[in-house]
Amino acid sequence: MTTESQVYRALQKHLDELPIGYPPTKSGVEIRILKHLFTPEEAKIATQLPMIPEPLNQINKRVKETGMSIEELERVLDQMVYKGTILTSKKHDEKYYGNAMLAVGIFELQVERLTKGFTEDMLQYLDEAFGQELYRTKITQLRTIPIEKSITYEHNVSTYDNVRQIIDSIDGQIAVANCVCRQAKDLIGESCRHTDLRETCLIFRGAAEHHLNLGLARSITKEEAFAILKKAEEAGLVLQPENSQRPHYICCCCGDCCAILTTLKKFPCPAELYATNFYAKVDPDLCNGCETCVDLCQLDALAMENDVAIVNRDRCIGCGNCVATCTLDAIQLLKKEVESLPPPNTKALYMNIMSKKMG
Repeated sequence: MTTESQVYRALQKHLDELPIGYPPTKSGVEIRILKHLFTPEEAKIATQLPMIPEPLNQINKRVKETGMSIEELERVLDQMVYKGTILTSKKHDEKYYGNAMLAVGIFELQVERLTKGFTEDMLQYLDEAFGQELYRTKITQLRTIPIEKSITYEHNVSTYDNVRQIIDSIDGQIAVANCVCRQAKDLIGESCRHTDLRETCLIFRGAAEHHLNLGLARSITKEEAFAILKKAEEAGLVLQPENSQRPHYICCCCGDCCAILTTLKKFPCPAELYATNFYAKVDPDLCNGCETCVDLCQLDALAMENDVAIVNRDRCIGCGNCVATCTLDAIQLLKKEVESLPPPNTKALYMNIMSKKMG
């Protein structure tokens, strides 16, 4: 007979096969996280789900040995969708279900329902194993685009690097949710030092509808989205859309809460691991050594040398915040010689990651 511990270990191994995997640890914190998210029955069913959602009838054939009716299976799957542990879609009035990755995926869908224990386990797992998994293939789920104030017409910015054009091109639902990372840090008494903003996760199209259906976001207009982005830029937050030409979301991130950036900062050369087409450069003849840019940088990419700010290219991800806040125009945002072209869509992004993961 399969024991409960075997069920959760089987699920860990199953989720580890996703593009962003779910590696084991010596401490076993990954199993504690699964027990928080899945009942034993749900865990057993989740091991039978694919990465690309399949119709209910097909999943039912795979779990026949459980003796569960298709109606009961649908009820359990719908409950898992509500809990944010699996994904769903609908085609021709038929429901489809599939596994979600821990991030981006399950963790973000825990916004508004985080617990202190779960948050502490997530942060431990990020340090022990998941942080390395995020950058294992060096193909990132998110990328950095410059804030609007830092770019000029001379930059010839591509549509996918222009936040205004990204929002203008949205052809469906737009929603905003609270930042799950800042919410998590609030919960453990380590609130953000950079901003009081919490509603900073912009979500688009089907992903927006999914969040709205779960009661985890609110519907907004394009004008409201621009207003949120303006506040984020004023706070010096890094704009991070999904790493595709047709992103499903834009995150507004800080270097002390965001799981992506806090992990990135621990690497010696973060810029090598990130998708970005720009970098900052200081004109030493114009810099007055005020250190405003040094204090603002979310990646610790700026430092003072002989009373002049200098940019560490190994750490700069081209967010443009330092450019926008320099009153002397001593900092410029320059375009890299070789432009990084994002995958066309989400499916292509994760297929690329999976292909690289499998060698």
